[in-house]
Amino acid sequence: MKPKFLRGILVVVLALLALPFLFPTWWMATSSLKTTSEILQRPPTIWPEAPSGAPYGEVFALQPFAQQYWNSLYIAALVTVGTIFVAALAGYAFARIPFKGANLLFLVVLAGMLVPSEVTIVPLFRMVNTLGLIDTHWPLIVIPILGAPSVLATFIMRQFFITLPHELEEAGRMDGLGRWGMFAKIAFPLAGPAIAAVSIFTFLKSWNMYLEPIVYLSSRENFTLPQALTQYVDAYGGPIWNVQLAATTLTVIPVLIVFIFAQRQFIQGLAQTGLKG
Repeated sequence: MKPKFLRGILVVVLALLALPFLFPTWWMATSSLKTTSEILQRPPTIWPEAPSGAPYGEVFALQPFAQQYWNSLYIAALVTVGTIFVAALAGYAFARIPFKGANLLFLVVLAGMLVPSEVTIVPLFRMVNTLGLIDTHWPLIVIPILGAPSVLATFIMRQFFITLPHELEEAGRMDGLGRWGMFAKIAFPLAGPAIAAVSIFTFLKSWNMYLEPIVYLSSRENFTLPQALTQYVDAYGGPIWNVQLAATTLTVIPVLIVFIFAQRQFIQGLAQTGLKG
């Protein structure tokens, strides 16, 4: 068979295999244009009988969705940038700076991935409450950057820095660079794939964070999106399905944008994470 024909068959097969993963997203987006009765009818419709953008207007009319959207966006951005900075420094130290007990300390850091966030939420709440930071965004920014969520990022950055040739550092020393200079001018600029992987993981985790906002936030103006999505209910406490689906459709846009622009570096970063131990 010709290579083009085989490639065409492969594309068709992969497209068919992708349908089960794409259909829920398609159903969410199209159902946001339907009435509630059409969403619940059986059999379901693939495309709205009478598409309407009214649910998107209600998303912003029923609560301060724009403010909540901004809350999630800037929190996720700050957490991502802060995690990259902290994880890059820690990963570089574990990978390139020899010191006594480095491997043992790294195992202790990795143990942070084994501790569920539900286990530490009570002592963290007491600490945040003592500092008077309840119903603020500070716990949602500082704790992920300095806590267990950054452990995976540190592991990815360490694994990448291990793969860098030692000749690069030797050339840097010959140019008069110190340890900070070698990190800032050599190691960090080359860590694009690892940074992309960390960015996607961190942004997605912060964007989808649900338990922590429920614990720390109480004002609607301070809510983040996962918390805000649960507020679209009618007078009897039942969900307003088309409005909830419209709000959910809006929430996936930033994640798609981040992944589209960083997917190649993301794949490279994952591939290089396990090259050396």
